[in-house]
Amino acid sequence: MGSAFNRDAAALGPQLEAIESDARKLVSGLTFEQGAWRSAPESWSVAECLDHLATANRVYLEAMRPAAEQALAGGKKRKGPAFPGLIGGWFVSSLEPPAKTWLKGKAPRIIRPRSQPPLNDAAAAFFASHRDVGVFLERFRDIDLARTHFPNPFIQGVRFSLATGLNVIAAHERRHLWQAWNVRRAEAATGAR
Repeated sequence: MGSAFNRDAAALGPQLEAIESDARKLVSGLTFEQGAWRSAPESWSVAECLDHLATANRVYLEAMRPAAEQALAGGKKRKGPAFPGLIGGWFVSSLEPPAKTWLKGKAPRIIRPRSQPPLNDAAAAFFASHRDVGVFLERFRDIDLARTHFPNPFIQGVRFSLATGLNVIAAHERRHLWQAWNVRRAEAATGAR
């Protein structure tokens, strides 16, 4: 999807719907054991991928909300497209699946998944956090998302526009759903039922 993807805030609603549909297909019919299966001890299960996304979404929204509320209260209306800037756009593209080998590393401690969360619990947390992203977008879509900035909760001293933050969330969700699908396919191929 990368750079050809329309990153304006208006495109985020349909993106979020597509992500939700993909996640529902991912967990459909999975047992607790299948959701907890890992291809290797250091890799994540489907449940851990969803748990990670739920936590990351929550942390990102908490960082974004004060700036959005202030812009809304101050009447900072949108004057043009809500695109990420050059660096923000590059960062969003780097998160799109498939995972880039040069970008692989441990997730920040604050958003690492719980160890072996129950699939139903991790999925419920993900869907709740995903709905919160949609509520955030709906509430703040008319403010100047491209010119309202918030402190990145993971990289000290870096500020992103709200437009970048929303696109980061969507790309990050696609990336880890892609990862979870790979885990599901690998589990099915082993016949580990």
